[in-house]
Amino acid sequence: MVDINIKITDREGKLHEVVAPTDMAMNLMEVVRSYELAPEGTIGVCGGMAMCASCQCYVVSETELPEMSDDEEAMLAEAFDVKDNSRLGCQIQITPEMQGLEVELAPES
Repeated sequence: MVDINIKITDREGKLHEVVAPTDMAMNLMEVVRSYELAPEGTIGVCGGMAMCASCQCYVVSETELPEMSDDEEAMLAEAFDVKDNSRLGCQIQITPEMQGLEVELAPES
């Protein structure tokens, strides 16, 4: 079992340093929900299916992430407040390689 440390800045601008397990097949959206870093019903509205962009975040670290899927790219093309470093948290699996990941939650839209 390997836990990793990640930093998440919530929508109020508060930084949270959290520990995330890599052996539970969790994604970043689920970590945000488990730590209650966003009000209930405002993140992961579609259940992690890359269909709503409520879990959009900005990757601020140099952590190498897997390539975006076509579904993720299509959803971000329709989302608000998208930046060059935008990703959907539901599409970022928590793996040991994510150690040191730093993200900022995008504004609720």
